[in-house]
Amino acid sequence: MTSSVCSSEPVLVAGGGIGGLAAALALVRQGFHVQVFEQAPQIGEIGAGIQLGPNAFHAFDALGIGDKARSRAVFTDYMVMHDAIDSSQIGKIPTDEAFRERFGNPYAVIHRVDVHNALLEGAQETGRVEFITRTRIVRVEQDARGVTAYDAQGKAWRGSVLIAADGVKSVVREQYVGDPARVTGHVVYRAVVDKQDFPEDLRWNAASLWAGPHCHLVHYPLRGGEQYNVVVTFHSRQQEAWGVTEGSKEEVESYFQGICPQARQLIDLPKSWKRWATADREPIAQWTYGRVTLLGDAAHPTTQYMAQGGCMALEDAVTLGEALRVHHNAWEPALDLYQRSRATRTGRIVLSGREMGRLYHAKGMERLIRNELWKGRSPARFYDAIEWLYGWNVSNCLADH
Repeated sequence: MTSSVCSSEPVLVAGGGIGGLAAALALVRQGFHVQVFEQAPQIGEIGAGIQLGPNAFHAFDALGIGDKARSRAVFTDYMVMHDAIDSSQIGKIPTDEAFRERFGNPYAVIHRVDVHNALLEGAQETGRVEFITRTRIVRVEQDARGVTAYDAQGKAWRGSVLIAADGVKSVVREQYVGDPARVTGHVVYRAVVDKQDFPEDLRWNAASLWAGPHCHLVHYPLRGGEQYNVVVTFHSRQQEAWGVTEGSKEEVESYFQGICPQARQLIDLPKSWKRWATADREPIAQWTYGRVTLLGDAAHPTTQYMAQGGCMALEDAVTLGEALRVHHNAWEPALDLYQRSRATRTGRIVLSGREMGRLYHAKGMERLIRNELWKGRSPARFYDAIEWLYGWNVSNCLADH
């Protein structure tokens, strides 16, 4: 399964989200032509804000769009967690000059659409990425020379390799792995609020979290502080099915009894909510099946508690490009190196996310213990604890190098 940059057939990428576009950029930088398939009528993104650790900025730089991403991001002064019942501060991590020096890049918050647009512009500027919209890949076949992907209309698309960046409900993963989703029972409501409607006493330049029993709330600025991202999460009383629906204010209010007034303001703000019933999957070590490999949420769907879903997709793409580079674009060893370099790290994110969810939602004695965990901890000690997460960069991304 060797292939060189001379291959006349494109690399097929299923999915035009953050992972798919990042993969396209990484592949173009290795000399490939890429076709990106997106089921929506246009290449776009929904959702609200996401957080970007230094690892994400290392990835943006490696993909050649660092400036585009930085120009759209809001750089925070700190991350902070408060107890949502008594409003006491549990922990605070400065993301100042010392943080940037330690990890080589800043911490930021950004609208998901702005990340997507930075990647899309970068891909369009290369002139080597073809976008095929209104096209959903539903099945893949492969032979010794390449892959054939079939869309929902039955049309066949031929390529040398297929990168499955088709999201949390990946059709390609279903075909090759077939594992069930693990519905958490945690429901996430997300909204974006204009600055003039956002409480003055919460307008912090920070990624802020309020931890409550069986629930938590998050807020941070977007788009130069002109908007604020508001996210509330709670353990549902009903049986949940994985998916996104319209939310109701009444439902949110029913879950946040006993929350301190300062945090409670967040619930009254949004005019409309989007409601996510969340799920993840058990981590898997095998992502590559012949000429097909998984990337982003298709490979490692996770809950949002580590704030790393988008960042991991960016890392995947960069690592795939680096694996191709060191193997001179020979696909078989490159795809093997790619999955070995990524499976454990992303698996740790999935499992850490579950633990963080428990920590955020602690009640009774667990809550009191959590509130004591980081008392008096210095910034340097916090940085040591998150080194494994934010210390990732292009020079250390490959398992064998």
